[in-house]
Amino acid sequence: MKVRENEKKRDHIRFNGHDIALVATMLDRLNSTIDIMYFLMERKEERAFVIMLISAEDIDMEALIGKEKRETDIMFEIDVGENLYAIVCQDTQIDGGYHFAERLVQKMMEKGGKHVYCSELEVRSTTYKIRYIIYRLMELFIQTKQNSQENEVVFKALN
Repeated sequence: MKVRENEKKRDHIRFNGHDIALVATMLDRLNSTIDIMYFLMERKEERAFVIMLISAEDIDMEALIGKEKRETDIMFEIDVGENLYAIVCQDTQIDGGYHFAERLVQKMMEKGGKHVYCSELEVRSTTYKIRYIIYRLMELFIQTKQNSQENEVVFKALN
């Protein structure tokens, strides 16, 4: 892909048309769930949650994630063609979310998954607009891929 010279000098991530379509899908699929997480956090029934984007090639991710996730974790298929999934992990903080993602990435590699990318955000406060969380997650995922952080877990906390 040819990039114009002035685009190379930018420090921020630029969403292409496909990325924007993925964000729109994520907004549709994740908005209500994150809203419920906020409700639970405001009632002090949740302390924090983690939201993850993960993709891999040559593997049945839906089956693998289904086996590995807890009953309280919510999985969303975002793009079947890219094998891209989002997972919302209830009542999960940075350590638990990171270890879960590490385990998923390791299992995917063991099962022959290729080009595994995983990005996570920990959300500890209801002050963020839901769309901001989703935008930041996609931005982090794009950075993960652009930085070739394959088979790694890239984790950020919103605080």
